[in-house]
Amino acid sequence: MYETLLMEATHLGIDTYEKQMPHRIKGLYANDIIWINKNMETSYDKACILAEELGHYHTSSGDIINQNTIQNQKQEKVARSWAYERLVPLSKIIQAHKEAIRNRYELARYLEITEEFLNNAIKHYKEKYGDTVKYEGHTICFEPLGVIEWFDKTF
Repeated sequence: MYETLLMEATHLGIDTYEKQMPHRIKGLYANDIIWINKNMETSYDKACILAEELGHYHTSSGDIINQNTIQNQKQEKVARSWAYERLVPLSKIIQAHKEAIRNRYELARYLEITEEFLNNAIKHYKEKYGDTVKYEGHTICFEPLGVIEWFDKTF
């Protein structure tokens, strides 16, 4: 997934660099440049951060580093939501179900993301839709996580 996102960034005209940064900073986006902290352990970690920074490209405006303002916090949430929906689309949850993925650990590996990111994506969907959502002839349950495939797809 990380390589796919790097290619996506390049296609959008965004330069991406891995750079040594303080541990607390995982990634930054400004002026069509994304910096990813080189100290992150896995490509899954990097993919999650890169997706969020791409979310800033698509959804944010101005300098939002200071997270003490409501407006900046809102922009941060929108960028994260964009990343969740990009890396954990509902269609992929259904596809994973069809491929017999049976728990969150397996799902995170299948999606090439961290379990923490997956858990946050599920929380995002639960906030957005409630406990379940009907999608393409299926019902996705967020707590507990599962997919129900209906025979009668008339809804």
